[in-house]
Amino acid sequence: MDVDTDFRIELVTELEGHDDRAWHLAWNPTRPILASCSSDKTVRMYSYRAASDPLTFAHTTTIPTGHTKTVRAVAWSPSGDTLATASFDSNIGIWTQENAEGDEGGNGTSAGEWECMSLLEGHETECKSVSYSSSGTLLASCSRDKTVWIWEVHPDSDFECMGVLMEHSQDVKCVAWHPVDEILASASYDDTVKLYVDDPSDDWYCANTITGHNATVWTLAWEPTKGQYLATGSDDNTIRIWKITGTPATEIKSECVAVLTGHERSVYSISWNKVWYGVHEMAWRTYSAPPVMTVMSKSGKWSKTEERNLQSL
Repeated sequence: MDVDTDFRIELVTELEGHDDRAWHLAWNPTRPILASCSSDKTVRMYSYRAASDPLTFAHTTTIPTGHTKTVRAVAWSPSGDTLATASFDSNIGIWTQENAEGDEGGNGTSAGEWECMSLLEGHETECKSVSYSSSGTLLASCSRDKTVWIWEVHPDSDFECMGVLMEHSQDVKCVAWHPVDEILASASYDDTVKLYVDDPSDDWYCANTITGHNATVWTLAWEPTKGQYLATGSDDNTIRIWKITGTPATEIKSECVAVLTGHERSVYSISWNKVWYGVHEMAWRTYSAPPVMTVMSKSGKWSKTEERNLQSL
């Protein structure tokens, strides 16, 4: 089913400043801040004015993280007060801003410096991804060491490891929490996706293994409102959409409802938009292939609505 929309993609600015490859971005969920991380081992913060047309950005600070290797990923806590950094030095940094509660402007730009409050150690090699649960009480990380770690968040930036999951047979590329329930997804070089839940009487365990991709699964993203769908992107040049049913208290099931094709190279990143007029909107891009596609879903059907060359990005 083709969906006719007025959706267009327009370049509004280019943010410069990193001295090496920029790996990842994260929008603050409560304040107008965009964070980026890079192989230059820094995190850069940009403030923006959402009410302006076009959208305007301003660099506010650069955090010299102290990581000894590439900062591969960043993730905000749901409160927007804490930032986690995942690094190839195998560690995870936890960052908060001095006097953030006293920020008169409410945008995080006039408060104090960002400080590393905790350094989470345990992974044996490169940490590839990090993600906060919707409640902000759990943090997940994954690594080239084939493991997924789940950390419980305590007051005063104290973290306790609640489980080390060794279900994948290869490098784990990405982790992402369900937007409502405490269900964790991980994607791996072993071509699979794992879904984990907590057994109250025991430990975290793998409740479902998703197969279907025939190459590395680089990225995954939950539909952000109810988490009924999970999108995965792979080295096989496809995006697959999985319908996820069940809860942590019941059996978790997965069903592939769409295979989206069109890219000529690996799919490295996927991002969903919020529900728009009852239609789910999803956009994704690859590092190697310039096109950005938008897919609309309605009544369980999917169609490509736009493909545009963004080589300038």
